[in-house]
Amino acid sequence: MTTATTTATAATTATATTTTPAPTHARVTDRVLTGDRPTGPLHLGHYFGTLHNRVRLQNEGVDLFLVIPDYQVLTDRDVAERLSDHVEGLVLDYLGAGVDPSRATVFTHSAVPALNQLLLPFLSLVSVAELGRNPTVKDEIAHSRQSAVSGLMYTYPAHQAADILFCKATLVPVGKDQEPHLELTRTIARRFNERYGPVFPEPRTLLSEAPLLLGTDGTKMSKSRNNSLVLKASSDETARLIRGAKTDATRLISYDPEHRPEVSNLVLLTALCEGRDPHEVAADIGDGGASALKAAATEAVNTYFAPLRARRAEYAQDMGYVRELLRAGNAKANEVAEATLAEVREVMGMFR
Repeated sequence: MTTATTTATAATTATATTTTPAPTHARVTDRVLTGDRPTGPLHLGHYFGTLHNRVRLQNEGVDLFLVIPDYQVLTDRDVAERLSDHVEGLVLDYLGAGVDPSRATVFTHSAVPALNQLLLPFLSLVSVAELGRNPTVKDEIAHSRQSAVSGLMYTYPAHQAADILFCKATLVPVGKDQEPHLELTRTIARRFNERYGPVFPEPRTLLSEAPLLLGTDGTKMSKSRNNSLVLKASSDETARLIRGAKTDATRLISYDPEHRPEVSNLVLLTALCEGRDPHEVAADIGDGGASALKAAATEAVNTYFAPLRARRAEYAQDMGYVRELLRAGNAKANEVAEATLAEVREVMGMFR
């Protein structure tokens, strides 16, 4: 959900684009829908890519809905292992990052039946070919853990459209790789409105300009690749992981993402945590080599994320509160979804 950039400050900004060239920013009147699949703990890539931006939007007064799409875990897995633990872990990560449940609605996919009922009319508005052409579906199929591709995989784009449209979201933060999903969502909304009557807005895209952080092995940081620096990691665990991060043999540290991606990744991570330009960070380390770079990165990460980790640990002491928060979010999402489904049934002429 993130795109590469060469400046540390770019992680703190995002611009929204529509089908027209003119960009716009989030408005207080917007409703934002975003979320994360519960497949494991969130990492630093998630934080700088999306989490901190969600908190910014929340603090600016935007109506924020955070979906935990637990059903969608099954699209590329034969079973959903430790699903409830992963759901609760995501909520803790959100709380640690600063998500305020009094200003944001956090809910699970499976707890909102009316949302999932929207999948049926939505699927009637798209062809199998349109679903199969979706780049994310193609990628997920290529990396699927299943012995055979399930039918649920092909419904993935329509299911995401239901996630977005059930609450009539007007703005969806995504990376460029997710833009096809938003385009299909707009197509579904437009076709539904044209066929049955005006119910759904066509949501705008809030493109992230956050950096793409690499994992400790030099590839994209990912939960499934076991190469990530997770938000909840202890200081010692963070130090161990960064010590093992891939670099190169050149002693003079520079910020050159094209030619020195692994070194530049640690420089950028340090810069993001310190709020500095990565070229300045590299110049300060100079010819200190990989050991000095890793020491700087470790200190920067542990200092920056210490408050987040402390908040997360405090919330983890009262899981009853976390579960009640989720129940309240599910209840609110159900109210919204039921109202939307009632509109859908009415314009479609369904018997009630």
